[in-house]
Amino acid sequence: MSELEHTIKSDAFFSKGKTIAGITGAILGGALLISNCVEMLDSTEIMVIQYPNGTLIGAVEPGWYMQWFGSVTKYPLRSQFSFSSAIDQGAPRDESLKLRFNDGGHATVSGVVSWEMPVDHEHLIKIHRKFGSVKSVEQQIIRPTLESAAYTSGPLMSSTESAAEKRNMLLQYMQDQAKNGTYQTRTVSLKVPDPLTGIEKTVNAAEIVLAAGIPVREQESAAKVFGINLLPMTINQIKYDDAIEAQITQRQVSIQAVQIAQANALKAEQDAITAEKLGQAEAAKARWAQEAIKAQKITEAQQFLEVATLEAKQAEQYKNKQILEGQGNAEKKRLEMEANGALDQKLEAYVTIQKAYADAIGAYQGAWVPQIVTGATGSNAGSGSQQLIDLLSVKTARDLGLDMSIAGAAQTAGKK
Repeated sequence: MSELEHTIKSDAFFSKGKTIAGITGAILGGALLISNCVEMLDSTEIMVIQYPNGTLIGAVEPGWYMQWFGSVTKYPLRSQFSFSSAIDQGAPRDESLKLRFNDGGHATVSGVVSWEMPVDHEHLIKIHRKFGSVKSVEQQIIRPTLESAAYTSGPLMSSTESAAEKRNMLLQYMQDQAKNGTYQTRTVSLKVPDPLTGIEKTVNAAEIVLAAGIPVREQESAAKVFGINLLPMTINQIKYDDAIEAQITQRQVSIQAVQIAQANALKAEQDAITAEKLGQAEAAKARWAQEAIKAQKITEAQQFLEVATLEAKQAEQYKNKQILEGQGNAEKKRLEMEANGALDQKLEAYVTIQKAYADAIGAYQGAWVPQIVTGATGSNAGSGSQQLIDLLSVKTARDLGLDMSIAGAAQTAGKK
């Protein structure tokens, strides 16, 4: 290759290189220009754009915004702040908040709280101008607010109360003061039992000042001033001083002993009630067994009475029947006797009497008439027995009221 041809090719190569570099530079410049002209806002963020002339605008809706070479600062729409003693939450150090109670005890409270940035232009710009970053917001607003709430909540109770009956109230006090502002309080003297000895002692405690039942605020919460919304906090640990821990442990042992004693007393009382109820049940069972026997006896007696009553009624009916039948038979016989003069009865009696006379005469072995009759005719000498019979017959007929000479019912008519 000649020197001329080499020179031509070298110029062409360098010319081509300059073109590529120019294109690349133009692309990079265009990209840089575009990146400084528009900004994309994610749905989980808000941002403040400061234009070169110093104007500030807040952007809260996701989408593209014109930057015009201005500076962009983004904030999370929602974040979580840790005041935890655990190194795996927040910073790798103990960030728990300090508490001081009205009995002089100390503790640290550990937990987390979520917070939300304001979405109105006024508060957003105000936060940006005063703090300018998320870290500054957390360190200059969130943490001081929580520290102030913890500082003013501790004196409202004793350390042992915070571990027992007022544990939930401690969380409520901290949340309310962090969100709305610290309470206005006054100091009062209280007599409280010592958690170890049980002896009453006087302590100075803070009492919330109320107006119409609403707490009076000493100052407004910084979070509320800047429109930051603090969500309910979560406490994962309250760590007390060793002396306070010992008191709490001793109190828990005492409470547990009291609870056991109360449980035993309740059990004994329940056992007594159970025994009483069982006795009442047995007594009721025996009483109802007797009632069952009584009911059975009453039923049997009622049955017997009913049967006897029925039998008495039956006997009364039978008696009435017999009386009526007797009266009927008597009336029948009376009527029959009135109809025939009791002829059948009289004849039967007459025959019986005559038969008796005949039997008596037949059995007589002596003389019926005297052997010597003075002044008697011969024709009448042997008729003495006949005369006796006739006399007896007449007497019998007279006694029976029979008139043998008259036919029909009239022959039985009574003789006067």
